[in-house]
Amino acid sequence: MTLKAIIFDVDGTIANTEHDGHLKAFNEAFDFYELDWYWDSALYATPLIVSGGKERLSFYINNYNPKLKWPLSESDIVNIHNKKTEIFINKISAGFISLRIGVERLIIDALNHNLKLAIATTTSFNNVKEILESTLGKGALKNFEIVAAGDIVDKKKPASDIYDYVLDKMNLECSECVVIEDSEIGFQSANSAGLKTVITLSEYTNTKNFKGALVVLDHLGEDDQPFQIVNGTPTTHTLVSVDYIKELYECNR
Repeated sequence: MTLKAIIFDVDGTIANTEHDGHLKAFNEAFDFYELDWYWDSALYATPLIVSGGKERLSFYINNYNPKLKWPLSESDIVNIHNKKTEIFINKISAGFISLRIGVERLIIDALNHNLKLAIATTTSFNNVKEILESTLGKGALKNFEIVAAGDIVDKKKPASDIYDYVLDKMNLECSECVVIEDSEIGFQSANSAGLKTVITLSEYTNTKNFKGALVVLDHLGEDDQPFQIVNGTPTTHTLVSVDYIKELYECNR
């Protein structure tokens, strides 16, 4: 393989966004609209099987039959989600969201190897922009050739559409790219697009099965925080680098 690009998911992969970000923002949005709803951590794990915030709201309504003062229309769901996004972005600005271990290091390593970088996520573009700029600095988006986010494709993960879109825009074959993901639906999406994937487990995915992944790790690793292999071939590497990704790919051909 000639590795030409690394494609990152965002939520749970680039940054720790779910528990202290999205979950709390959903609950605050519910309070704002005087909805008698509360998602605890255990409940939130179930809507996460669905991609997209608006879609998770619909899933919750359809499957949990929460109390409603009035029937919620599609525009109501959009408004709730927009409020949630506003709150989430404020949490990012306030420093509640942090990068996951090894992310910044791997981005720098990839750029030093002249690799293309891309993002494939169901979260909104504004969320991506705020996360990257608050953690990596202004102009961080310029490091990514393609930022595919939100509703840019019709079918969200686990459909392959978002990854198909990125491959098309970068004019690359799936064999020339490796994906970094954390979720089962993200892995299914990448796998359906023919892409090989490195999984870094996050707080809501540590019990999932990722059969066929290049490797399943607790995180990407740093010099003083070596990764632990959850499922995969033992290695002398202690952090995910471009060299390690190439090695993984060759061993799994």
